[in-house]
Amino acid sequence: MLFKPFSEVTTEDYAAVGLRCGLEVHQQLLTRHKLFCRCPAGCYSDAYDAVILRHMRPTLSELGEYDGTALMEKKTKKNIYYRIRQETVCTYEFDDTPPFFIDDEALDIAIEIAQLCNLQMVGEMHIARKQYLDGSIPTGFQRTAIIGVGGWIPYRDRRIGVRQLSIEEDACREVSDVGHDRVYLTDRLGMPLIEVVTEPEMRTPQEIAEVCQIIRSLCRSTGRVRTGYGAGREDVNVSVRGGTRIEIKGVPQITRIPLLVHNEARRQCSLLHIREMLRQRGVTADTFQAVSFDVARAVSRADYQPIREALAAGQRVMCVVLKGFAGILNEQTQEQTTFAKEFSDRVRVIACLTRLPNIVHSDTASDLLTVRDWKDVRKRTGAGDADGMVLVWGSEDDTRTACNEIILRALEATKGVPSDTRQALKDGTNGFERVLPGAERMYPDTDLPPMAITHERIERIRRQLPERVWDRQVRYRAMRVPGDAVEPLSFSSRAALFERIVTELDVDPVFAAVIVVQRFKAWRRDGFPVDRLRDDDVFEVFREYSQGRLTREAVREVLRCLLADLQGTEPDDRALATLLGKRSRAPLTDSELDLAGLEYLRNLDGRRFHTVDQKVRFTVGELMRTHWGRIEGIRAAAWLGDKLKFPQHGVRGNAASTAVDASHEVGA
Repeated sequence: MLFKPFSEVTTEDYAAVGLRCGLEVHQQLLTRHKLFCRCPAGCYSDAYDAVILRHMRPTLSELGEYDGTALMEKKTKKNIYYRIRQETVCTYEFDDTPPFFIDDEALDIAIEIAQLCNLQMVGEMHIARKQYLDGSIPTGFQRTAIIGVGGWIPYRDRRIGVRQLSIEEDACREVSDVGHDRVYLTDRLGMPLIEVVTEPEMRTPQEIAEVCQIIRSLCRSTGRVRTGYGAGREDVNVSVRGGTRIEIKGVPQITRIPLLVHNEARRQCSLLHIREMLRQRGVTADTFQAVSFDVARAVSRADYQPIREALAAGQRVMCVVLKGFAGILNEQTQEQTTFAKEFSDRVRVIACLTRLPNIVHSDTASDLLTVRDWKDVRKRTGAGDADGMVLVWGSEDDTRTACNEIILRALEATKGVPSDTRQALKDGTNGFERVLPGAERMYPDTDLPPMAITHERIERIRRQLPERVWDRQVRYRAMRVPGDAVEPLSFSSRAALFERIVTELDVDPVFAAVIVVQRFKAWRRDGFPVDRLRDDDVFEVFREYSQGRLTREAVREVLRCLLADLQGTEPDDRALATLLGKRSRAPLTDSELDLAGLEYLRNLDGRRFHTVDQKVRFTVGELMRTHWGRIEGIRAAAWLGDKLKFPQHGVRGNAASTAVDASHEVGA
């Protein structure tokens, strides 16, 4: 398939290449403590009291095998620095103290979400260790346990299978990764999170984003998960027909998923096309040839700045000759990305040559190295016109590692799509992060015994399950809640407040939803401390409205003033009562409205207006400003329309609608 631009690709196009996608959704749980110790959870800070240096080494699995990812990490020879703070870390995280039993609060939340996903609960929970040698976990492994298997969630007219839900401890926050030095903060380390794994049943980039949003909404609807940037992260699994499963790691925003999936599908199709091109040239895994050379003397006259700087620093400049690869390195794999980046990424990650550019190849434009320079390199290496050449520079050890990785990646090109874990980049493309881990990374934990998940515990949690988010959305639509408020309200922490306002006070659901979702969102965007506004205070304001002591406009005004009072202060029980005492005025009676309105109309007799519309807008505006909070905008417009004899429908309907528009402008 010749890939079209992302905006033009259809469902049929993705079906033609056999696109399949699955999800691994990670969600932090809102608990007081970490998962296997009693340190506080959620206490983020860039401050630290000490730094610990560690070097990671792979260990054998139960079957005496090494995990490929662990072996790859060993090649990087990284120095791992941990910035630790006394308040948020203890000796458990560094494997100097045995773990506590799993946090009960976290386990209950995991069981709750598992049941909401219709999973079958395991009868006995077994803690396993999962190797992580990238340094993100100081012990070199993460403790994890499966809670439920074989569930589903609804999506459009079908069900998406949920393979399993696990509970596990979170990793460190990365600060920097330059050369052979990687730095982490340990404040996030050990925080409880769940991993929801779906079956690979999504067929388009849009489908996988929508399913991810359902899972995210379901988790948030419990009110027992953390929110904010980084609290939820997604791993997206992508494959095409003839390709393999590729995991795009740590996507922090759902909106970024579609383009990432599209580019990965395009990349896999391109790699399969490159394999066919090589086969047509007679280059297969069996006939593949590559060799490396020191070419420092051959490029000594080159004007290319990175190479000149490397030579001046006494570094090595090596060339890898790839037999039969001429022109291949410039094949496009993703948007604005060529096959050469597959080599550059490996060199950056594994050889730790992080300063870019870290390679240059013979398919690049002549403004990097001249024709004369490449001629000198070909003479030194004996490369033919059909061969590709890749130059790399750095220290002796790093360039040797880089050459080996370039040769390995070229060999993989003869086989198709290698099994990688890819990094999600902001431009919608992805880059190599590490080889895809296998089953060898898992082995039983020897510090914690199996734990029964009793029927009584499951039933206790089941009886308290919140309404499933998709059922809640159906009910809200039946209540005529505005379409753009249905989804955010369904998982909002204010959903219970909305239910109380509507059921106990008999308030119009549309009005309640507009305030609780849309107005609160606007106020948060304006910098008001919406999260500190207490549900009970909001409920009391709506009670005043339901009893006729506040108009709709006054409800907005009182809440906004209450938020303004909260800035820089703690919530105060007296604040709302004082504010209501100042603001709470009964709506104008019909006679009061007649008196005030007719007075305005009489005062207009001496004023000149160019059009009737101007007269209407001015009158409604002045009436509402003077009696703010005591008259609904729509009521003022209707009264004016009646006095000026505007028909609600008909020839002069524009004037009546002008009155209504004016009331909306003032009431906003």
